[in-house]
Amino acid sequence: MKIVVASDSFKGSLSAAQVAAAIAESIRSLHPQWETVQAPVADGGEGTVDAVLTAMPGRRISVTVKSPLLTDVAAEFAVLHDGRTAVIEMAQASGLTLVPESQRNPLLTTTFGTGQLVMRAIEEGCTRIFIGIGGSATVDGGGGMATALGVRLLDAEGKEIPFGGGNLSHLQKIDLSGRIDISGVRVTALSDVTNPLLGENGAARVFAPQKGATPEMVELLERNLAHLAQVIKRNIGVDVAEVPGAGAAGGLGAGILAFLNGDIESGIAAIIDLVALREKIRGADLVITGEGKLDQQTARGKAPVGVAEVASELGVPAIAICGSFGEGAAEAAEDHFLSVISLAEIAESPDESMCRPKQLLKEAVARFLADNPPPWRKSSPRVRWSVRPSASSAVPSRAWRRTHRRERGERRESLGGLE
Repeated sequence: MKIVVASDSFKGSLSAAQVAAAIAESIRSLHPQWETVQAPVADGGEGTVDAVLTAMPGRRISVTVKSPLLTDVAAEFAVLHDGRTAVIEMAQASGLTLVPESQRNPLLTTTFGTGQLVMRAIEEGCTRIFIGIGGSATVDGGGGMATALGVRLLDAEGKEIPFGGGNLSHLQKIDLSGRIDISGVRVTALSDVTNPLLGENGAARVFAPQKGATPEMVELLERNLAHLAQVIKRNIGVDVAEVPGAGAAGGLGAGILAFLNGDIESGIAAIIDLVALREKIRGADLVITGEGKLDQQTARGKAPVGVAEVASELGVPAIAICGSFGEGAAEAAEDHFLSVISLAEIAESPDESMCRPKQLLKEAVARFLADNPPPWRKSSPRVRWSVRPSASSAVPSRAWRRTHRRERGERRESLGGLE
């Protein structure tokens, strides 16, 4: 038997590589003769650099850059084995986790640090640059990134405007004359969303509240991004307003299109190609994927569904293991997975699922293999849920928890001491 483990990270708990290692260890302990292939993945958010470097040869480059509030932070990006391909994670320079909750204000935060990472990658001789744009703290349309690369964003008096989405209303002219030479360089934004820059589904109205924006700030940012789009169209000749994905990372997608002549791709689709996941899955008997929470966003560009779709193309069944179920989990899983397991179902409390994720992953694998021995079939009349989630809650019932505790005691011996 050949099993490929291609999971995303469990945010706040385990990296994608740690998830893959725990699952593979469980399989080997139960069936040492089986082949396990660890292929951690990401969709452009936090953990993208780690996932890529775990899956393929490359090196890390450490850089001190400016945070969203212009303090110094340490960031890393990957240069792959060809020496020409860089993978950047904007969250390392401009991510929400870098800003204390009390200081989150997208009128002020900037993507300048992300631009510094791009600059360093170009200085290293990279001509193919992937930028994962998940997890941002910013809504500046990529203006800070552009400034770091030598672009001048000027007001009516010819002075450079201050950083932050709140100052984009002062923009009157974009001067590209001092921009770093990007001839021969192709830049691709890796996004897990397809939101446009503007409108009800745009950067300001959908994402700004997550970054500390009040309703009044949201409307100001919407107007400012619309103004930015107008100036970009007038000065650069690029219409970014309605491009799918342009609204990702507070409009950084639009900035990559306009200021770097870049493009936007599905993060998981690009990573799948980059790490040659299809070749790893080809000929496998089973694929195990997952992420921290399985919910309605999973079907909209997240890693587990992307992996499952590749497995399906190759005629290989896939199962998903997640930390918990969220709203829309049932709909996200239908037609994609042979089985879905939540660690929250196995744990006796939410705290346990966060404190003992490796052990729970091993138990989840052991439970699946005990209940579903091979051979596995790709098609199944419906997803097998250990407990089917409700439409709105991931919390198992009290009755289920009582039953599970009894079953758990009975299974300890058969699970080889994983408890």
